Order: sequence, then structure tokens, then C-alpha cells
Amino acid sequence: MDNLIVVDHPLIQHKLTILRDIETGPKEFRELTKEITLLLTYEATRHIKTHSVEISTPICRTEGKMIEDKKVTVVPILRAGLGMMEGVLSLMPNASVGFIGIYRDPETIQPVEYYAKLPGINDNEIFVLDPMLATGVSSAAAIEYVKKAGGKHITLMCLIASPEGASFISSKFPDIKIFTASLDEKLNDHAYIVPGLGDAGDRLYRTK
Repeated sequence: MDNLIVVDHPLIQHKLTILRDIETGPKEFRELTKEITLLLTYEATRHIKTHSVEISTPICRTEGKMIEDKKVTVVPILRAGLGMMEGVLSLMPNASVGFIGIYRDPETIQPVEYYAKLPGINDNEIFVLDPMLATGVSSAAAIEYVKKAGGKHITLMCLIASPEGASFISSKFPDIKIFTASLDEKLNDHAYIVPGLGDAGDRLYRTK
């Protein structure tokens, strides 16, 4: 999987360990999700183009580099993807935001789309946010929707991934890079990631 990048920085490993812990409550879980996403974003945006600007330092005039974050679109997959959104926007506050609502049918394990709203994406850099890359079907459905809307430069960011889900996305979308904090062991019989961290949405919002 040449397009899979596991960002295993010590800070990410440390925060991810606390995130996985069943004793970690929703407040800390939300904070850690934001922090890990911020660190992932640092790596996932290395390819973004910069442009030159002339500025004045307290010493002299000089040339610096800047990105155009107005040409960035963040697309969290509802609802758990919302937990990652703030981490990206804290670094690129002028990015536009689209939303795609998808849930996995517990009987068929197939994605069901219930909401979608995207801004104009043109040639924007697009970051699809899905905390748990399990089977990959929800991420794939979101990526398909973005592509049909004209998205070309798409990156998928997730907190943890299963080998099955990462392989599925890699083979289906060889043009898309996947950034994750961990490639876990496997999926269990209920399509949950092992060792995983449970249901990210439930842990973010205390819905169970």
C-alpha cells in the first residue's frame, strides 16, 4: 500500500494510547482527537503549494512563503469526523467545510448516505476526515461523492485504520493518500477494528 502513510511520531503514539483507553472520558477523548488530528495534518499537508510574499521583519524586507488555505476544503464524515475537524481548522482557519452524513448498516455493513453538503471545491485540496477506517465502505462512499462533485486532489485522514480498510481504499483509489496514526491488527467478526478504540462517535458524544 504505497499510498498509506502511518504517522508514528512519539507524541502521536502517546496520545493515541490514552485515546484507546476505556477509562478516557468524552472531554479528554475530544481533546486528544483534536490534538492527534493536528499532528496528522502537519504531515498530510506537506504537498500543499506555497506562494511567495514580501514582508517586513523588524530588521528588513524579506521574502517568505505562505499557503492559500482558502483553497482547502475539509470534509468530515458525520458524525465522528466532526471530532477531527477542529484539529485541521486550527491550522488552516480559512478552509471551507463540507459535510457528508454516512452510516454503516449493521445488517449489510454497507454505507447509507443521509446528508451531503459541499461548498464549491474547484481545484481545492480536499481532506476527508474519518476517524475509523474499518471496512472502508463509508470512506469510499464519501470519496466517490467528492469526486462526482469535481474533487481531484483528495487526502483521507483517519485516527486508526484496519489492514482490510486501508487495502480496500488503496486498491479502489490509488490516486489518494491515506494518513493515519496507526495501522491496527484486523477487523473482528462485527467489523470493528482490533485493538481499536471502540466507536469513535459514541466516545466523542457519550451516546452509549
